[in-house]
Amino acid sequence: MAKKMSKKADKNTASNKAWFIDQLAKSAFFHQKLHEWQLVEAGEKISKVKGEKLLWDKTALGISESAWNKLIHRGIKPVLVFAHPEVLQTVAGSVAYYRMLAMVSQKSMNRIGAVIGAYESGKRHPNDETSLFLAAHLNQIISHLIEADEKIDAREFDLWRGMAAGSQAQGSWQNMKGGQAEILLKGLLETHLREKELVQEESSSRIFLKNRKVIAFASEPDIAIFQNDILQIAIEVKGGIDNAGVLERIGAAIKSLQRAKNENPKSVTILIMQEVSFSNRAKRDIELNKEAIDNLFFLENLLEKETERRKLFKLLGL
Repeated sequence: MAKKMSKKADKNTASNKAWFIDQLAKSAFFHQKLHEWQLVEAGEKISKVKGEKLLWDKTALGISESAWNKLIHRGIKPVLVFAHPEVLQTVAGSVAYYRMLAMVSQKSMNRIGAVIGAYESGKRHPNDETSLFLAAHLNQIISHLIEADEKIDAREFDLWRGMAAGSQAQGSWQNMKGGQAEILLKGLLETHLREKELVQEESSSRIFLKNRKVIAFASEPDIAIFQNDILQIAIEVKGGIDNAGVLERIGAAIKSLQRAKNENPKSVTILIMQEVSFSNRAKRDIELNKEAIDNLFFLENLLEKETERRKLFKLLGL
């Protein structure tokens, strides 16, 4: 009986750890999107706009008189709530700010012919006609939302944007297809690099270090470290707890690490996986291909143990 209870407890512990990793990865991903979309920065820029110097033609801009008066009565700057063409054309991130305030999705905007991805990323700015259309469309929705509330609290607008951002992040999360482990490892790595002040420059897919090393986040391998354009370290990160899926992903990881060895026999290869998915079959597959895998780490240990993180960072030369 005691053995059965012990096995059940071990199974529950492993399952809880797996769910913890899933939860932590999702929270980290949402947090990452908050900064990637620069929602706070856009709000700060808009708060500095002198809205009183703008021409507010409420009819042309789709703003109802009732909604406008509610804001004025509460002492809330209209520019913080209602989109204005001049703001959309000059403030980076403002299209996303007002779209999320209206709590509508990019996809729904696309369906009405308003393809706004380039405007929200800052790659382009809307022209006069497009900015007026976007402002009027979003303001009509925002006006209806304000009219539906008996009282308006300025803090509610942050919640509106937060709800829309959460919905969008959820959609992006669902498209990750098992990339949770990689998200967590990337977060650990970026935190370490910032603490050690090793970063010289970075983009969404590469980090350039002061020691002239380059960390690349790609599909194969998941993470690669180069120096003088020569592959030094290849890392494959495989998460998930379903046995069939894990075995398939480990097989793909082994092939990727073997290619790294073929490219540079002196390269260091690292496989990172969840301990809960380290079944006898997985262990056997890894053992049979040990020439391709120099080091094995469990994600749980990297999250929980400073000694394991130090060991990994030492291997990476960081």
